[in-house]
Amino acid sequence: MELSLDEFKRVVFDREKLEIAPAARRRIERCHEFLKEFAADKVIYGINTGFGPMAQYRISDRHLKELQYNIIRSHATGAGDPLCDRDVRGAMVARLGTLVQGVSGIHISVADLLVEFINREIYPMIPRHGSVGASGDLVQLAHLALALIGEGEVHYRGQWHKTAEVLLKEGLEPMSVHVREGLCITNGTSVMTGIGLNNLIEARQLLRWSEAASAMINEVVESYDDFLSMEINAVKRHKGQQQVAANLRRRLEGSRSLRDRQSELYNSSHEGEEVFEHKVQPYYSLRCVPQILGPVADTLDYAEEVLVGELNSACDNPIVNPDTKNVYHGGNFHGDYVSFEMDKLKIALTKLTMLGERQLNYLFHDRINGILPPFVNMGVLGLNYGLQASQFTATSTTAECQTLSMPNYIHSIPNNNDNQDIVSMGTNSALIARMVVENSFQVMSILFMALVQAVDCLGAADRLSPCSREIYDEIRAFFPAFREDTPKYEEIRLMTDYLKKKNMNL
Repeated sequence: MELSLDEFKRVVFDREKLEIAPAARRRIERCHEFLKEFAADKVIYGINTGFGPMAQYRISDRHLKELQYNIIRSHATGAGDPLCDRDVRGAMVARLGTLVQGVSGIHISVADLLVEFINREIYPMIPRHGSVGASGDLVQLAHLALALIGEGEVHYRGQWHKTAEVLLKEGLEPMSVHVREGLCITNGTSVMTGIGLNNLIEARQLLRWSEAASAMINEVVESYDDFLSMEINAVKRHKGQQQVAANLRRRLEGSRSLRDRQSELYNSSHEGEEVFEHKVQPYYSLRCVPQILGPVADTLDYAEEVLVGELNSACDNPIVNPDTKNVYHGGNFHGDYVSFEMDKLKIALTKLTMLGERQLNYLFHDRINGILPPFVNMGVLGLNYGLQASQFTATSTTAECQTLSMPNYIHSIPNNNDNQDIVSMGTNSALIARMVVENSFQVMSILFMALVQAVDCLGAADRLSPCSREIYDEIRAFFPAFREDTPKYEEIRLMTDYLKKKNMNL
């Protein structure tokens, strides 16, 4: 089993069922049989030694199973709100991604039970706080393992239950300890990876929406179209910029709103004109979109490479290799790869959000755009207020993104008796990036509310490209044009749901 990002999305977002491929089953079983024999008379970390700085202590044979249960119970010390079902599902899929590599030495029944949890939508209670990102997500994964041994709580069919009750109801047996199951489940980057992949999927959705908004706002203000031309973007040698420009050109195919610079300014006489009525060049938030969103696109592409690689990697310790007949001790649990990408992703999305906030300001500021009423207010100016107050929400939310964009990857704090003397803080990075993702959707929601109002203020719907018109029509189906003042918080929520759920593939 090796998952692509699209396959991960189908399992985690669309709740497709999983199964372990026969080749993966054979790898797991072969590795377990080798480890069981190999460990009989050797000193191996976490099998017959203590954990972390306690690794210098030999554990007697009569306590080996107890040792594996102890790491689970002792490390289930998380705090804060539980992770949402989707993030827990992502974490379980990522944990399974490690197990099927066949270098962990666990019994096949553990992988099978994890599949049953995923397919039956049994979600262990995993608190938000607890991981420093090395030895991976010890605390959060201990909460996952706690549910697998039949203890703790799970979220099941929309309610919290004792795990033992749900296992009994579903006819499932708790995980048993054979050799190193406790350490294997608790050790690795699976929580940060699951959250990170979820963030990436929604970040890609936000990028597509930012392109769609940028296309529509240039239609609203009737920009000259050459800022998107292949010729100008080809001489800036960045893949992301060229891809964003190409995406915008496709979105704007068939538009009757954009202006042709050559016919209007090059092939026509403007003798005697002192001041040009239409802007010769629009503001940067309109014409520099490929240059602004291009780095975002490149950042997300590299993040996908890293995170999908992590999903399909063995991230626990030690690594059991039945081919070389050896057990290797190292640090594959270290979450620096994920942590760094989550910091870059949140910075990229914050810039995307800042672009959206500036485009929103352009639409609202009548003295800047020169064609729209203040705050796209279709009512009586002074008596009605349009979307004036929604800008407060967009601005404050953007400001929060800027604050959250402080890198977390570099915030290592030694702990664990200095055994973990440099750590990744990867799960914190992923969780903070999640906050930026949510904030960005909220700002984008207000921007699209303003865009469709602007289209109606100008009576421009029939001049939109087919892509823009489809979005306009879908939004107007649940957010009709308005003149009278009404609370808008419910519409913002509905818009956010729409932006998250619409298929935005070009």
